[in-house]
Amino acid sequence: MLRFKNTIRTTCLTAFASVTLSGLAPSFAHAADAPATNLPAGTVATVNGVAVSQAQLDAAVRMVTAKTGQPETPQLRQILKSDLIAREVFRQNAEKAHYGQKPEVQQAATDAKADTEIRLYLKDNIHAEAVTDDQVKARYDAIVAGLGKEEFKSRIIAVADEATAKSVLGKAKSGAGFDALAKQYSVAPSKANGGEMPWVSYPVPVTEGRTQGLPLVLAQTIAKLPVGGMTPQPVQVGNVWVIVKLDAKRPTQVPAFDQAKDTMRQQLQALAVQKAAAQFTAAQIKGAAIQQ
Repeated sequence: MLRFKNTIRTTCLTAFASVTLSGLAPSFAHAADAPATNLPAGTVATVNGVAVSQAQLDAAVRMVTAKTGQPETPQLRQILKSDLIAREVFRQNAEKAHYGQKPEVQQAATDAKADTEIRLYLKDNIHAEAVTDDQVKARYDAIVAGLGKEEFKSRIIAVADEATAKSVLGKAKSGAGFDALAKQYSVAPSKANGGEMPWVSYPVPVTEGRTQGLPLVLAQTIAKLPVGGMTPQPVQVGNVWVIVKLDAKRPTQVPAFDQAKDTMRQQLQALAVQKAAAQFTAAQIKGAAIQQ
């Protein structure tokens, strides 16, 4: 899916939420606690006569709950209202100090406006084809056909050179924790999880093109290991050297079509949107006079 960087407002709200939660803005929280009188409809507070709207607060609550997963509570709404009050105080003081004339502020405002324009334009003009039931079933059948009888749960440590790989392998053989070594030395994205890879299944003997996206040599290595086993020597995979440990093996778990179809549809729809976006982008660029 197309993604765009956050606007200044979103960034500020997140930053102010952190400030308030850490107890560094008690004065604003206290001001927000004061009883409101004669506030206009749709307004939760005013700062020097400038309204902080209910819509702003509702948007802040939605953003924080979606980003953090925490539930909406009166306490959270109060915190975020305090943040918005603080933001408006800071904005007014910045305006008085003529910060709005600084080049970086003007550029940021231009970028935020452009981001919003582009997002709305693409939303209105990119139209992906709807995914059909037959396409979902065909995708499910293709995935199931590419599975093997067993699936594997492994960990890897990938490093840039053979010497480092041999050194790390020696530490692992001497009893150092594989997950700790992965976090310390691995350059693979899985390092944050101690080298842990997702469950994967493919037919054995392993053949090119039927490895669920794994490099052939890595898929072959995993399939040959006993549970709990580790590669006796580092294995070169492209331009990195990899140490592999097999944590578990089990009969392949295949979800029923009714269980998987919604996820399949979402994945196919995302691909359809990507395809439509690529076609739309190509057409737009083709019609533009571009010099580089």
